[in-house]
Order: sequence, then C-alpha cells, then structure tokens
Amino acid sequence: MIKSKTLYRDPTRGKVAGVCAGIADYFSVEVWLVRIVTITAFLLTTGTFIFVCYIAAWLILDKKPAEDSASGFTASGTDGHAFSGKGYRNASSTEKVCVKSKVWQAGMPPKQAFVNIQQRFNRSENRLRKLESYVTSKEFQLNRELNRL
Repeated sequence: MIKSKTLYRDPTRGKVAGVCAGIADYFSVEVWLVRIVTITAFLLTTGTFIFVCYIAAWLILDKKPAEDSASGFTASGTDGHAFSGKGYRNASSTEKVCVKSKVWQAGMPPKQAFVNIQQRFNRSENRLRKLESYVTSKEFQLNRELNRL
C-alpha cells in the first residue's frame, strides 16, 4: 500500500515560514538545496513572482502536524506500551531512521545512522537488563503478592 504524501509547511525546521522545509520533506531532498534553488530563482528570474509564490504558499499550506507514529526498536506489548524502568511509556515515541544514498536526499549519512541505531540498541539492552533484574528480584515478588490481596 502506497502512502500518499501531503505538502505542509514545517515552521520548526524553517527559517521564515517553513515553506522550503515543507517542500524538501515532500520531495525527500535536503532543505539547503530547496533554499538555494529558491534564492537562485529569486535572483535570476522575476523576484516579485517568486516572492508572491512564497507568500501564497505561506498562507495556503497548513502547518505540519506532529508525527504520531514512527517505527523504531522499542519492544512493545500487545497493549502498545513498552516497559521503561518501573513504569510504562508509549512505544510510538521513537523516531524513524532514514539513510540517504545521495548527497541531496534527506536523511542521515550511513555512518551516522549506524551510530544512531547502535545507541538505540544499547539503550534498549540496558532497559531490558533493568527489567529482568526487577522481575527476578524479591521486591517484584513482594509487590505481586501484595497486589493479589
């Protein structure tokens, strides 16, 4: 199933209104490339036309909504929550790792993506170790017996 893309402005990553950042997200290219093309078009063509198009896009495009779901390495139960320490947290709060193969594409370079994935794995491993030590402790057994009463 192909997920359709929607063009939004991204003011969090933008310099003025987030129009270039939204266009970069839509076409999966780096923001700096879209900014260079926009400035070059402004200087080499009729500047007022590009300026009016930018203002129109600012007014017409909606702001990018906060991303609700992203894939990651968090192990989750059937209820959609992951264990973190002594409590649960939402498993959908992890971010997706995008690796770029060309310089102009959006995403992380492969080395940086590998380091990021390795850090995530180490954090997950540490959380799992804490979980195992808590579940096998006498404190857990005592709490479980008290909850049964």
